[in-house]
Amino acid sequence: MVRWFHRDITGLQAEDLLKTQGISGSFLARPSKNVGDFSLSVRVGERVTHIRIQNTGDYYDLYGGEKFATLSELVEYYTADNGILQDKDGTIIELRYPLNCSDPTTERWYHGHLSGPSAEKMLIARDESGTFLVRESLSKPGDFVLSALTDERSKTGARRVSHIKIMFQNERYTVGGSDIFDTLSDLVDFYKRKGIEEISGNWVHLKQPYYSTRVNAADIDSRVKELDQTTLMQQEVEGGKSKAGFWEEFDVLQKLEAKVKKSREEGQRPENKSKNRYKNILPFNDTRVILQDVDPNVAGSDYINANYVRNTLWESENPKVYIATQGCLATTVNDFWQMVWQENTSVIVMTTREVEKGRNKCVPYWPEKDSAKEVGRYVVTSQSEREATDYKVRILELAPMNKQPKHTRTIWHYQYMSWPDHGVPQEPGAVLSFLTQVNDKQAEYPDAGPMIIHCSAGIGRTGTIVVIDMIIETIDTIGINCDIDISKYIQMVREQRSGMVQTEAQYKFIYLAVSEYIQTTKAKDGASLEAETEYGNLQLKHPPGTRNISKSKDSDMYENLGKPKKDKKKPKSEKKSGSLKKK
Repeated sequence: MVRWFHRDITGLQAEDLLKTQGISGSFLARPSKNVGDFSLSVRVGERVTHIRIQNTGDYYDLYGGEKFATLSELVEYYTADNGILQDKDGTIIELRYPLNCSDPTTERWYHGHLSGPSAEKMLIARDESGTFLVRESLSKPGDFVLSALTDERSKTGARRVSHIKIMFQNERYTVGGSDIFDTLSDLVDFYKRKGIEEISGNWVHLKQPYYSTRVNAADIDSRVKELDQTTLMQQEVEGGKSKAGFWEEFDVLQKLEAKVKKSREEGQRPENKSKNRYKNILPFNDTRVILQDVDPNVAGSDYINANYVRNTLWESENPKVYIATQGCLATTVNDFWQMVWQENTSVIVMTTREVEKGRNKCVPYWPEKDSAKEVGRYVVTSQSEREATDYKVRILELAPMNKQPKHTRTIWHYQYMSWPDHGVPQEPGAVLSFLTQVNDKQAEYPDAGPMIIHCSAGIGRTGTIVVIDMIIETIDTIGINCDIDISKYIQMVREQRSGMVQTEAQYKFIYLAVSEYIQTTKAKDGASLEAETEYGNLQLKHPPGTRNISKSKDSDMYENLGKPKKDKKKPKSEKKSGSLKKK
């Protein structure tokens, strides 16, 4: 996991962090009072337990149990359910959600918890001498590594990557020698000018940074400001043409998508071509929605331009599934409602108007208010319709035409009306509020199938909404100190439906939406904490509905020794519904 190592906090500070910002299963690692060792602080319910980690100089372990070469490997082993941690009283200790600390710098060349082999692979693929990045040291938590691509080439022709250790001592940074710096930025800037001489006598030159798109969610506002500033500076240099900041990150994404080679054969079949709103926007075969209960003698009867989309960056026992699809054509309305019925969908999200600037975006596939409409083997009835500030909500009833007794389902249709035809909304607040309403309604139907989301092509606005919703769910589950990578989320959904998130403006809008959500969450948490403080000033011994929780002492001698249990798997029944684990 990334950024869970907090290099300069005490046990008491760890407890405060875990109780105010974490949930049960949140954890962090920190230096122990026993020099060279470490402590793993884990929130278990409403209390925090501390597990001592021994560093012998040869390996890390929990004073018994499995041995590991690095602290990272030890933590990752126990987060993956390979071993079960158990407290002295028999309580199972689960490492589920890393509580990440803020990065030591906001510079985009900082990549956090990136392994040496991964750094090499990335730098060699760039193949530009002098490309560099800074990452966290995995062998010695608290220190860092400067990885740079050199001019030297191996026998295979690949450039050599040099890994230079950056030591963090007495709140300052150095690569050795007399040059010591207050910040990582100062160190990098200095060696960009001077270069670094290796022990072998070879010189390493730092020319262009390899930018990371990973960011601690709590710090995303700083990243947005930096990308905005970079864009503005580049616009001034290029005479108004943006070639840095958000554009730079999005351009890398576009180049990566060109490398995704997956079959779209079904959408290209002659019998299915007329069912595609845009002839080149087709569903991938491996994730397409296949219509069931159709006439097998009719070629293409199982085809609809729609894909299942899941968050594959995390494993979950109850994964949230979306269906991303195009806006209906007159000839595909029946297929659309067939999909709604077979997928047991209760919520449909439409992010376009029917017509925008004279162009047809989606035929009305629902009936007029207080009327009914036959759609193939089904009938859709309008129960009610109301308008909010930015969207419309329709309550529809869907039923098979020939089944007795009549079996009906309630469908909630949310149509967002304030998304401009070109570009994105000026502020993300209304979209976030809309998503809250949509998700609250989906939660009312725990047995419902996937939420169906569409715009016109089913990739631009649809992809933007899906990615924002996925990231917000991650933040809600793990906390605002989790690491997120918007670029990686987009790569992930693009592997399931081609072209998701179409423009730089949409890419930036995702950043702005997540940033606003984080700021709102911080404000709510602050207000809640203030209310609790005021309540506490009433000096009630035990406020109603609470129980007294004692605070453990900040000393390693009071740390609970987590006992690793070997070869014992936790029964599935003990796992919590919807839990997430990093793949």
